[in-house]
Amino acid sequence: MERHNDLGQPIGPALAGWTPPPMPAAGLMEGRFCRLEPLDADRHAADLYAASQRDAEGRSWTYLPYGPFKSIDVYRDWIHSIQGGPDPRFFVIIPKAIGKALGVASYLRIIPAAGSIEVGHIHYGEALRRSTAATEAMVLMMTHAFALGYRRYEWKCDALNAPSRAAAERLGFQFEGIFRQATVYKERSRDTAWYAIIDKEWPQLRAAFETWLAPDNFDGHGRQRVGLRQLMRRVNQYL
Repeated sequence: MERHNDLGQPIGPALAGWTPPPMPAAGLMEGRFCRLEPLDADRHAADLYAASQRDAEGRSWTYLPYGPFKSIDVYRDWIHSIQGGPDPRFFVIIPKAIGKALGVASYLRIIPAAGSIEVGHIHYGEALRRSTAATEAMVLMMTHAFALGYRRYEWKCDALNAPSRAAAERLGFQFEGIFRQATVYKERSRDTAWYAIIDKEWPQLRAAFETWLAPDNFDGHGRQRVGLRQLMRRVNQYL
């Protein structure tokens, strides 16, 4: 129902009792298929660099503002420069079946006063891509953000990055538009595609993720019985 102020002007919904959430802490997030822990160069650089070397052409770095890294030493120095910061807050993704760090993701552009937080800096080694652990890592991060009290969970990417845009849609993010010439990186202009999930959408999305991640949704070979995209199509009918 539309609200109006005393002057008869339309205004947004009331947020009585809402308070800004805290900044996300550098803690452990654990699921059935993976765990996330704070990025640490001394503990994780070697495994992450080794995982990235299967991408000999450097395709996975095209849409990130850094990389590929020419040596393990350069990569370790870069991790030292960004680890431990509050924003971005970096985590490594460790599939339990492998026990090594194979990917990185972070919270960034964290604005507690608006209840807004973004996920980004996502880089997966080849062995992590298209895996159940990779999806669960994203679910763990958004679950934690909404549990802290964030109202808006964002995903932004180069508008030309088709795999990233497909991943956002598969995870239930709603497309909000293109910001033209939003930034410059690697000596080129970037239009940015914006996606988001808001708190009122989260309960249905969470239920879909729980259904998808449930043990009985996977056969003895680890193959899914019901795909996440199929579940998201059902959710989108009611959002």
